[in-house]
Amino acid sequence: MADPQVIRRSGSATTAAQIDEGLRAHMNSVYGLMSVGMVVTAVIAWLTSQLATTTDPSQAVAQLPNDTLLTQFGATIYSSPLSWIIMFAPLIMIFAFGAVMRRSTANTARGLFLVFSAVMGLSISSIFIRYTGMSIASTFLTTAIAFAGLSIWGYTTKRDISGWGSFLIMGLIGLIVAMIVNLFLQSDAIAFAVSAIGILIFAGLTAYDTQNIKNTYLTMAHHGQTEWLAHSGISGALNLYLNFLNLFLFMLQFMGAQE
Repeated sequence: MADPQVIRRSGSATTAAQIDEGLRAHMNSVYGLMSVGMVVTAVIAWLTSQLATTTDPSQAVAQLPNDTLLTQFGATIYSSPLSWIIMFAPLIMIFAFGAVMRRSTANTARGLFLVFSAVMGLSISSIFIRYTGMSIASTFLTTAIAFAGLSIWGYTTKRDISGWGSFLIMGLIGLIVAMIVNLFLQSDAIAFAVSAIGILIFAGLTAYDTQNIKNTYLTMAHHGQTEWLAHSGISGALNLYLNFLNLFLFMLQFMGAQE
């Protein structure tokens, strides 16, 4: 792990001050882009749910088990084979994001991040049909508080938690496999275990990624590799966005009240 104190002592006071100021600006940029992505996701998810449902039986073409009436648009995205494409599209985009980052400009990468955020909103829009608005709001607030605490700890701790990375990634891969398997098994016990483990994994990743973003900036700035800082910030924003969103979705399964 890059030691900020060693980096600062290795240069002049002016250089150290510039690095500190640059780090604050970099972190603000990361959290700012992450926040924009979350707003895009929330707006698209809510709008999609509004377009997909109706209270007028004459406009309904399908009905969900909770008696929610679906429009033709809703039936297409929730009940047709297209629903599987919408479900897995964000995962496919995640794998493509790394390749695009290496070859694109920072503006293109930001644009792709916002497109991804919109697709994710479409993918999770059914939460506004399955859960009450109050439970979604309260879960979001709880997630925001937990995320802030974890991220602050990851940023300020003197402990090197870089060793968590490989363990958390292996756990994440196992979690994805279990979620895909449970799409077919529909086991409540597996769903409960996946949610509990998911919260722990993404809590750890929030602290880990925050420290990694900070240390990556310090290393790049110290060696003058400023051309990659914008790309690094976008990648960091994506990681934190995914951590927040998954924490929220897993916590919603515990705290959410069904419609």
